[in-house]
Amino acid sequence: MKNLILLELNEINFDVVKYYINQGAHLPGYKKLLKLRSLNTQAEVEYEYLEPWIQWPSIHTGKTFNEHKVFRLGDFVNSTEDQFFEQVEKSGLSVGAVSPMNASNKLKKPAYFIPDPWTQTPSDDSYLSKIVTDSIIQAVNDNSQSKLTYKTIFNLIVAFFALIHPYKYYKMIKYALVSVLKPWKKALFLDIFLYEIHKTFYKRKKPNFSTLFLNAGAHLQHHYYFNSPFCNSSKLKNPNWYINKNEDPIFEMLKVYDHLITDLLSWPNTEIIIATGLSQKPYNEIKFYYRLKDHASFLSLIGIEFDEVAPRMTRDFLVSFSTVGQAKEAEKLLSSIMVENKVRLFGEIDNRGKDLFIILTYPLEITNHTKISVSGKEIFLNELVTFVAIKNGEHQSKGFAFFTDGISKFAPKEECHVCKIHNSILDFFDVKENKIRKV
Repeated sequence: MKNLILLELNEINFDVVKYYINQGAHLPGYKKLLKLRSLNTQAEVEYEYLEPWIQWPSIHTGKTFNEHKVFRLGDFVNSTEDQFFEQVEKSGLSVGAVSPMNASNKLKKPAYFIPDPWTQTPSDDSYLSKIVTDSIIQAVNDNSQSKLTYKTIFNLIVAFFALIHPYKYYKMIKYALVSVLKPWKKALFLDIFLYEIHKTFYKRKKPNFSTLFLNAGAHLQHHYYFNSPFCNSSKLKNPNWYINKNEDPIFEMLKVYDHLITDLLSWPNTEIIIATGLSQKPYNEIKFYYRLKDHASFLSLIGIEFDEVAPRMTRDFLVSFSTVGQAKEAEKLLSSIMVENKVRLFGEIDNRGKDLFIILTYPLEITNHTKISVSGKEIFLNELVTFVAIKNGEHQSKGFAFFTDGISKFAPKEECHVCKIHNSILDFFDVKENKIRKV
């Protein structure tokens, strides 16, 4: 039996790939990929459900959002749904995973398991997996402030020399140094790093089934789409203080992924599925994203008592309380915080009893003079937040999936719901137990 790898290439729009190829771009990996069995997938219809942390659990479980009900990033840890990880393992096969979005580690004996940076689920028990997990969590969640702790730096160095092949040292170190001046390269470096970690684990452990999730492409589309000629808009331009107009991070991302895809497709005795979950198109206006610098300090500053606060992706964070009453009082106070132009700072607050899931939704530019009003006090907002990005891309239901020859016969139908990719994996391994229904 051949092994199978699912590359979760989050939110990449392959219409953009085709655009660059038609313009003469040298992308041999994508050209090879486009010759394989391919199809378009669909996700939910309602825009509020077009989130990668909803679609990837759909692929992992084989169920739509209405069936699995997982709505927030990090929430799959509260779900009782089976994922294909443990379904394949129960059939007697070995399973590995690196950074699968919104997935729980329920494996009995994973070949390796490194969770995504936002989901509180354990890695496998190995020392290297643990330090990689801790380092990525700190690096990703503090990315907007460009802060790495000494412990993270040390752990990353240990992981780098323990898991990266020596012939990659020069190229990767050079790329890391360049990324200091060009921030979008930091996200790409992390994906290159994760790819090489996965490659090493895969070759050492030889699991029957493995997944790898890469997110830099989604991040760059969200933040730099307007710099791509694909956008082709005279109105939607990023300001020069944000990024030089001559830079094109989207093409840079495609070139990086092209090298990874070319390498992956060359692996012996391995079938490949590459899926995007959903995809992005250019946004239609200018919108600013901000993140609290220190979530715990902010809550203490405005007088909220809490048990724990956990940052999530970009603007989101989860706050836990001892009682339902404390959560209600905190919700009331947070809902009342208005920026000086009478726009709420936190436009989305999801009360879950003793927990609040909060999103900093204020969409306008924050200057040195921007203030918020809290319980009759005025506070300068720029001291509390850090700028993340200008929104350039938005989600769309359309996704893309590609299948190498050995698994192509198990591919679902064109325009299927993205959850049907789950069936392709179970069919490939002939997993009978708890098999998801076909339509």
